[in-house]
Amino acid sequence: TAELAGFANAQIDPELVEWDYGAYEGRTTRDIQAERPGWRQFVDGCPGGETLALVSARADRLVARVRALQADALVFAHRDILRVVIARWIALPAIDGCRMHLATASVSTLGYDHDLTEPMILKLNETHDTRSS
Repeated sequence: TAELAGFANAQIDPELVEWDYGAYEGRTTRDIQAERPGWRQFVDGCPGGETLALVSARADRLVARVRALQADALVFAHRDILRVVIARWIALPAIDGCRMHLATASVSTLGYDHDLTEPMILKLNETHDTRSS
């Protein structure tokens, strides 16, 4: 994705791989809920997959590294890991990432208010619909 966006020198970061969905890999929420009514990924997890705690730990390590840079960083990843990264950026529990809507190919900007002690979401889920241009 980074290469398609014009960033051919991007480095792959193992902290940003998509959530391991285990037995639910490649399945839709609708299909899973047909077998497990009321199933929610962030609450119920995925059999044989990664737990929310493990995903949260990866997000925390990434957030710590980005903050240590004290410079701009550009991150490309799949929706669900990014939802957790955003929640952890602003010190919310990882489960609150389920409240972040991210569309395909959307852009979000994380930053600070006054200084590094005040992390915040500057922009969330910005999309540009080229059909209306």
